[in-house]
Amino acid sequence: MEDLHLRSHSEAETIQIGQQFADRLRVGDVVALEGDLGAGKTEFVKGVCEYFSVDDLVTSPTFTIINQYAGTTLDGEPLKIYHVDLYRIDSPEELAEVGFDDMVFAHDAIKLIEWPEKAASLMPTRRWDVRITADEQNDDLRHIVISAPVATELA
Repeated sequence: MEDLHLRSHSEAETIQIGQQFADRLRVGDVVALEGDLGAGKTEFVKGVCEYFSVDDLVTSPTFTIINQYAGTTLDGEPLKIYHVDLYRIDSPEELAEVGFDDMVFAHDAIKLIEWPEKAASLMPTRRWDVRITADEQNDDLRHIVISAPVATELA
């Protein structure tokens, strides 16, 4: 799949794009969300969570680092979603303290990770990459680029 280049003109539209994207996700997937503060990463996550019928209020886990949500697949199966915000993480030791390495490789959940560059060495190579950037001329406009996981060869 080629990179998907999308445009959002509002928070509601970013949420809708997240919902549409969620249809591609499978249990075990990792999504790396990149973008400046206020770019719309959490709004995108809200859309993913809406798609999977999460009832909880979805907020940025800036201070808690990891939020866990209970959702449901389209087949009615229970689904765990981890929403991770690594903005305040400064070292590999802090990543270990919050259990990042166990969580990121869990096969029973979808993992949505903001500020993935803070865990560069621990991020799986097979992941979705979502880059959200604000437009330089229009404060409401966001450019969203979605890159699909690269298939890895079996050894």
